[in-house]
Amino acid sequence: MLPTIAPYLLPRAMAAFAKKYPGVDLVVQEDTTAQLLKLLHACEIDFALASHPITDDRLEVQELFSEALLIALPPGHPLTRKARVNAADLESERLIVLKEGHCLGDQVLQFCERREVRSSISFRSAQLETIQSLVCAGMGLSLIPQMAVGAQRGAKPVYRPFQSPQPERTIIAIWPRQRPPSRAAMALLHLLRP
Repeated sequence: MLPTIAPYLLPRAMAAFAKKYPGVDLVVQEDTTAQLLKLLHACEIDFALASHPITDDRLEVQELFSEALLIALPPGHPLTRKARVNAADLESERLIVLKEGHCLGDQVLQFCERREVRSSISFRSAQLETIQSLVCAGMGLSLIPQMAVGAQRGAKPVYRPFQSPQPERTIIAIWPRQRPPSRAAMALLHLLRP
């Protein structure tokens, strides 16, 4: 699983799975999309949860759900007075994004690029919680997946949706076409759906 998905979906699903299937042991690995694809192709994992786009004909792709990306703002930032934010509002703002190799960081930068928004990157991190803490400290703004919004401990950023078109990411399950997931893996996949 991607580390931008696991802490938000996994605890509930694993608890339900352990209760329903007490004799089945789960091993979960968090990693980047590139690393998860390598493990899939080597048949070292049953399936991976990632974010679209994945364009590999050797893999079966099943969409699980889509979620909005919200703008995380420091408390007191002028954009907190708006109910919805435009992409143009990000012009000249400092962005905090996931470090290279994390698809969510790439998606945020592509969102800005497609809308010709010129922002500077003030910080890169490997953790969404770190990014949200830096936003609270006034170090910049970030786009945060909807599922991560309620998970922040301590001081929280102010979150606002974007005006249409709303940026989003689609969470998918992927596995090698030549090796469909086991019954246990499919049971876990079922529990991972929101």
